Amino acid sequence: MALKIVKLAITPKQTISTSPTVARYFHEVPETIHEVTTHKINASDFLTDQGEIAQSLPVLNLNNSYFNVYINGVLQMDENFSYTAGEDGIGSLLLSLPDDSEIPKGTPIIMETVNFHPEIVSE
Repeated sequence: MALKIVKLAITPKQTISTSPTVARYFHEVPETIHEVTTHKINASDFLTDQGEIAQSLPVLNLNNSYFNVYINGVLQMDENFSYTAGEDGIGSLLLSLPDDSEIPKGTPIIMETVNFHPEIVSE
């Protein structure tokens, strides 16, 4: 018997639209960071895409968001960071440097946040 593709003969009455909100934050390390338990970068230590000092860091939507951290342009492993959202000038990124690691003075650290806003659209 010949193979054939079987597909459902239905038309969905709803579609899901996702609208991502992407924000990037830029920080230049002012002094070399050596092995430390935790290094904190506050919201006000970041510049926005517009080159302005960040007033706060966005709240990440539960199960519909993520953040990435790049050090000197290289995507970093998730376990080395902790993100705290903020309102009214608060929020931070905590870095945990592995043993025998350092981040030299002047190194760029970029944090990217992505929030998805799913919406069901009825037809």
